[in-house]
Amino acid sequence: MSGPNTRALTSVLVANRGEIACRVMRTAKAMGLTTVAVHSATDRDARHVREADIAVDLGGSKAADSYLQIDKLIAAARDSGAQGIHPGYGFLSENAALARAVEAAGLVFLGPPASAIDAMGSKSAAKTLMETAGVPLVPGYHGEAQDAQTFRDAAARIGYPVLLKATAGGGGKGMKVVERDEDLADALASAQREAHSSFGDSRMLLEKYVLKPRHVEIQVFADQHGHCLYLNERDCSIQRRHQKVVEEAPAPGLNPDLRRAMGEAAVRAAQAIGYVGAGTVEFLLDARGEFFFMEMNTRLQVEHPVTEAITGLDLVAWQIRVAQGEPLPITQDQVPLNGHAIEVRLYAEDPANDFLPATGTLRLYRESAPGPGRRVDSGVSEGDEVSPFYDPMLGKLIAWGEDREQARLRLLAMLDEFAIGGLRTNLAFLRRIIAHRAFADGELDTGFIPRYQAELLPPAQGLSDEFWTVAAEAYRQGTVHAARADDPHSPWSTADGLRLGLPNEVGLKLTCAGDTRNVRLGSASPDVTLQGEHLTLKHNGLRRHIPAIRREETLYLRWLGEWHAVTAFDAIAAADASHSQHGGLSAPMNGSIVRVLVDLGQSVEAGTPLVVLEAMKMEHSIRASQAGIVSALYCAEGEMVSEGTVLVELTEI
Repeated sequence: MSGPNTRALTSVLVANRGEIACRVMRTAKAMGLTTVAVHSATDRDARHVREADIAVDLGGSKAADSYLQIDKLIAAARDSGAQGIHPGYGFLSENAALARAVEAAGLVFLGPPASAIDAMGSKSAAKTLMETAGVPLVPGYHGEAQDAQTFRDAAARIGYPVLLKATAGGGGKGMKVVERDEDLADALASAQREAHSSFGDSRMLLEKYVLKPRHVEIQVFADQHGHCLYLNERDCSIQRRHQKVVEEAPAPGLNPDLRRAMGEAAVRAAQAIGYVGAGTVEFLLDARGEFFFMEMNTRLQVEHPVTEAITGLDLVAWQIRVAQGEPLPITQDQVPLNGHAIEVRLYAEDPANDFLPATGTLRLYRESAPGPGRRVDSGVSEGDEVSPFYDPMLGKLIAWGEDREQARLRLLAMLDEFAIGGLRTNLAFLRRIIAHRAFADGELDTGFIPRYQAELLPPAQGLSDEFWTVAAEAYRQGTVHAARADDPHSPWSTADGLRLGLPNEVGLKLTCAGDTRNVRLGSASPDVTLQGEHLTLKHNGLRRHIPAIRREETLYLRWLGEWHAVTAFDAIAAADASHSQHGGLSAPMNGSIVRVLVDLGQSVEAGTPLVVLEAMKMEHSIRASQAGIVSALYCAEGEMVSEGTVLVELTEI
């Protein structure tokens, strides 16, 4: 190992976007460093760009044309005068070529050496290394051959179900569970395309799919002087589509002996490859307390804030100091473990529709109030556009408490305070998880969401008459106040439906959640008063305070724990929407057409895949809702399409 780099940094470029770019720049600025953001054409007005001292346009829209272009990143560092590059997570954060290019350019890479990324960046190579070191592995195949027959033979030998994983990736990209031999070839092809799109590397590995495992990971940190320690563990078992949703530290129920055994194994793995900086060694933990090596992520993890919360350490500050050649400031015996922390990931997605990513404008975005034990790491602001080109995570809510229950209740309060509108999110879904009795009891494994799906993803219920009446009264008052805010005492500000000799009534036709309702407001309506961003509902001697926020022509009303967007009915827009969707299968989100699987005149059965759409680095199949004949195709491979665009028309047989 070469001697430590002792170069003091005065500026750092973050080769990433979104909340991790904002989070890294926050610490860098606190340490007196100049911050440099890079951005695609799509992200020119993004929050991380606005918060940086200097911004450099990489051009392009897709990640492959911008954030994944190493030459552009190096040129951006040179042009801006940045001395170091922080890779964030995702994109090129675990790409050895970037680390080498940074070093070759005479810059400082705020991550591990390229040799360590080579050793652990490939899941296959990492498993081979761990096998040699005697670390228990889940049965699987991680060889060089990548043809479908090789994977089919391996799956037959191991036994179904099996898990396909991208060797160069993470975050659920390029990952598929396969239950049957006849499904393997298609799953392999799709996973390879996702992996290539996200990481520029389509190589896959295959593992036995372990039932009811816990996902427990160890945060390690190493300096350039050969010192390495572990900063306790995190439980990341609650996942959807193989991507983490809830993370917490420490792992509930993990005894000190098991923590030490896993931590020491993780440190040995890091030291074996000459690791430097922040990294995470991930394990599967079964009910018997046996753990199996999964992979090592050679970067800072999304869930690092929960480790910071229980240790009181700033891991980004450590990254910067270690990159400058400083030794670790504490020893293993001095690593704190105080209280408990829980983090949830806020995504732009539709949980009720298989967590399909959502795109659009954040018409409303209000974060939880700051305070002790409360933290929000986000990369967006109200008015920002969420595009189809990148991961749909908007930010993270982190709560700390003296114990797990205090942290859980504090996180529930934060979720209740959070306000978001304009596109679909998993905000209410997150609240249902954190409030669930099984979560409160610490019942954690990767099957948590499927097991409690009926409670976590309940079928949509029609909105009650009380909701519509309250919403109509709040909407009416908000409209009146907006119309005559200059003269509240004007008689035209009192739209109370006064008609001489007739009952006082006001009629409103409103739309919410795809439903439309004619509401008549009169003297018998509930007593509703809208003041500021809350309405007061008086009924049967009780007074309820309900959040209600107006944004232009939309009223966002929080009702029974969920935000609802209420607007006046637009007959023209409704007619246009009905016409565009009649007889056709439309795009559920903005994205690009990866494959068209059918031809004109082809007969298809219900459920047949017709088109594969790529959005936010994931593939989504558009399937036939009924048997029919393909009567029209309105898309081609490689074409960008907008949400709601009709892609295929079927004529019923």
